[in-house]
Amino acid sequence: MAPPSALTQLEVETRAHHDAADAPWLELLLRDVTLEGYIGQLVRTYGFEAPLEAALAYTPGLGAVVDLRARWRAGLIAQDLLALDMAPSAIANIPQSPSIAPFATTTQALGWLYVVERSSRIHEVVAEHLAHWQPRSVGACTYLCAYRSVREQRWRELGEVLERARPCTELIAAAHEAFRTAQHWFAGDAEPSYAASMYSTR
Repeated sequence: MAPPSALTQLEVETRAHHDAADAPWLELLLRDVTLEGYIGQLVRTYGFEAPLEAALAYTPGLGAVVDLRARWRAGLIAQDLLALDMAPSAIANIPQSPSIAPFATTTQALGWLYVVERSSRIHEVVAEHLAHWQPRSVGACTYLCAYRSVREQRWRELGEVLERARPCTELIAAAHEAFRTAQHWFAGDAEPSYAASMYSTR
C-alpha cells in the first residue's frame, strides 16, 4: 500500500484543530447572520492573513517553490471592507497578529500556508449564504470568492509542493503552531464592535 500523501497526512495529523478553525466561518451560516458579524470576521481574518502574507513573502526561498502572488488575498479583504463602507484609515489601523514573523525554513512556511489555504474550502458556501440573507454583501465577497474557479487547482498545486517538502515532521509541527496561533487570534481582541464603529461617512 502506498504511503499517504503529505497533504493527507497533514489533514489527519491536524484534524483535532479543524472544528475550531472552521467555527468562525460556520457561525455566519445562520439565517440571522448580520453584516456586522461578517465585517467582524473579515477584520479578524485580515489581522491574521496580512501579517502572514508578509512573513511568507520574506521567507527565503519560498517564492521559488510556490506561486505566492496567486494566493495573496488580504488585499481582497481590504477591498471588501471598503465596499462595506469601512473608512480607509480604519482598515489601515486594523489590529494585526504580533505572533507571526518570517519563517526559518520553507517547510515551516508551507505548514502555515496549508492552514490558511484549508479554510478557503468553505468560503464559497459562506458567500452564497450571505448573498441570500444579507444582499448588501453582494459585491463585498471578493475574498470569499477568490478561488471560485480555481479552488481544486490551488489545492492540488499545494499538495504537489507539500509532497516535495517531505518528510512531514516539520510540516506537521508548523501546521499545529499555525492552528494554535489562529485559534488564539480569532478568539482575541479584533471584535466585530471594532469594525462596526469604523465606517466612513460617505
